Amino acid sequence: MKQGDPIERRATGIRLMSEIIDRQPPANPTLLEETIRDFGFAEIWSRPGLDRRSRRWIALSGCAATGMTEPLEEYVHGALKSGDITLEELREGVLHFAVYSGWSLGRHFDRIVTRVADRLGLSMQSPPLCAGSWDPQERWEIGTANYDSVMTFPPPPAPSSFVDGGIKNFVFGEMWKRPGLDQRSRRWITLSCVGACDAPYPIATHVYAALNAGDATYEEMDEFVLQFAYELGWPKGSVMQAALEAMWTRVQNGEFWM
Repeated sequence: MKQGDPIERRATGIRLMSEIIDRQPPANPTLLEETIRDFGFAEIWSRPGLDRRSRRWIALSGCAATGMTEPLEEYVHGALKSGDITLEELREGVLHFAVYSGWSLGRHFDRIVTRVADRLGLSMQSPPLCAGSWDPQERWEIGTANYDSVMTFPPPPAPSSFVDGGIKNFVFGEMWKRPGLDQRSRRWITLSCVGACDAPYPIATHVYAALNAGDATYEEMDEFVLQFAYELGWPKGSVMQAALEAMWTRVQNGEFWM
């Protein structure tokens, strides 16, 4: 694209809208629709600093966190139609999203996935959440170890229903270790959800963990913030940018997150 060429920018936006959400922009767009096409798609989605699959997870999760139907349905349709994300992966992504954004928004997301998959003629045999029996103490121990592995620091030592019954037992004892979705994708979903929730502690810890575990580079996280801000607004993006700078300094210095 030539610098400052509105004609080429518009053409890039039209092309990327077709590739990403499988539709053409309106022939007579409003100012907002024109900005979505010429800035959102032409300038943000075209940036080389982050792969398209990652951008899709950020867009899907951020959009789902708003509870809005139409834009989420477009993102789901584009992800499945392109093959960048499979239906099996998206079902896992919805479960992961529900843990961090709540089951109500998760149900909304899940129903949209079902509707789009039916329209595209896609189907899958959903495996059971858990196929066999388990030892509760063993799962708790697995969850504790997996928390340490994913977050790169140990879980809170004080026992509580929230930590022991929820985080160690299910979130890290079962969900994060499920094989249906890679850890990098789970990172983008988690980061988008905690950012959308304006939750300071989870934002700091998950930004730190993503960097410290090596699931994302600083440059990729920098691009994440831009894509996230586009989906959820610049004020939320500024909070995420501040967390990135603070946590990156700690990771570089070999310091704990707090």
